[in-house]
Amino acid sequence: MRVLAKFVSDLSFEGDFKKQPIYLQEAFELLLDTEFGNDLVLRQKMLSCLKTSRDLVKVLSQFTDKQIQKVCNNVIMVKAI
Repeated sequence: MRVLAKFVSDLSFEGDFKKQPIYLQEAFELLLDTEFGNDLVLRQKMLSCLKTSRDLVKVLSQFTDKQIQKVCNNVIMVKAI
């Protein structure tokens, strides 16, 4: 739980984490147009990454950014003690 809280907390400093699946999809679409992106294993990993990112956003979407930040701060504070 602490690791997830830290991960989400770090994401909140990187911009709107709710848009991460869209950002990933854009990057992956560009990569797929290259020779390097023509790899089945890589494509499977990219799809898995997108699914995980979408699932995380789906789970966290019921909470406000402020609620998520508050929980992350509490968990990080407990870890420091």
